[in-house]
Amino acid sequence: MKESMTAARLNSRRSILLGSLGVMAAPFGWAQGATDAPLRLIVPFTPGTGIDLIARQVGPGLTAQLKRPYFVDNRPGAAGNIGTQEAVRAAPDGSTLLVSVNTLVMNSALYPKLPFNPLTDLAPVTLTSWGQLILVASTQSGIGSLQVLLKTAKDKPGKLNYGSPGTGTPHHLAMELLKNRAKVSLTHISYRGTAPALTDLLGGQIDVMFLPIHVALQHVKAGKLKALGISSDKPNALLPDVPSLQTLNVGNLNVDMWYGVLAPAGTPRPVVDRLNKALGTVLAQADVAKAFEAQGMTPAHSTPEEFGRLMAADSKRWADLIKAQGITAE
Repeated sequence: MKESMTAARLNSRRSILLGSLGVMAAPFGWAQGATDAPLRLIVPFTPGTGIDLIARQVGPGLTAQLKRPYFVDNRPGAAGNIGTQEAVRAAPDGSTLLVSVNTLVMNSALYPKLPFNPLTDLAPVTLTSWGQLILVASTQSGIGSLQVLLKTAKDKPGKLNYGSPGTGTPHHLAMELLKNRAKVSLTHISYRGTAPALTDLLGGQIDVMFLPIHVALQHVKAGKLKALGISSDKPNALLPDVPSLQTLNVGNLNVDMWYGVLAPAGTPRPVVDRLNKALGTVLAQADVAKAFEAQGMTPAHSTPEEFGRLMAADSKRWADLIKAQGITAE
């Protein structure tokens, strides 16, 4: 009887000891990530967008670096919020990544009831690139320069209109920032996507619009649109004669779009660091840079901390603008 009780105690102690060792080992195994699982790259927008291009360009390189297959999971809807929430809810083991754009932090102020906070519910991994917006005018508008645009908008408040792919998009907020800094009035016309807005811009139904440079380039080269200004501090090599918005001297008008990769919050730092290093190698490859530049994007790499600080600063910047301009999501 005593021998039976002693054996039971030993088995119990052995179970407790093994359980404790399992708990101790768990963080180490977790930190390695699910090394055999495919990498799921969530893109919160439709195929064919700039963000989708980024995911499909870096995916093969990640496979080569990490020896893991990848697949792109497009989850469009609600200005990117559906796909973002999917990433937030994913297991923080390094197998699910979100490929996104600065709309991510703009949405926090536009949709105050969001069930997630991008600054706390996601772990920044790295920037991937910067993209430029170009301010263009319909040839029917008669607007031939930034100065003419602002003078007309001041002399005839609200008469000029501008299009965007939707409320809260970088295209929309870029113009609202220009309006705010220059103290002018233009009427916003919101569309469901870039394509219908561009069609109306080419047809003269709207006067001006911010567009990604790769979207506007062919129409500017063909003389169908007039390029007025570029969003960054310096001209772009694709359109070297188009001045920076900074030449207006009305404050900071840099509205370049950043793109980056994030993981669910709680992803172990060793996993984040490994992903950051792998993406740095991929982004340095000449063929990736060439593909990005053809779309008007410049490859970029950062530490997770640098990316996090950029997100926080951008979140405040756009939240302040959205409040000042009284913008609400439609």
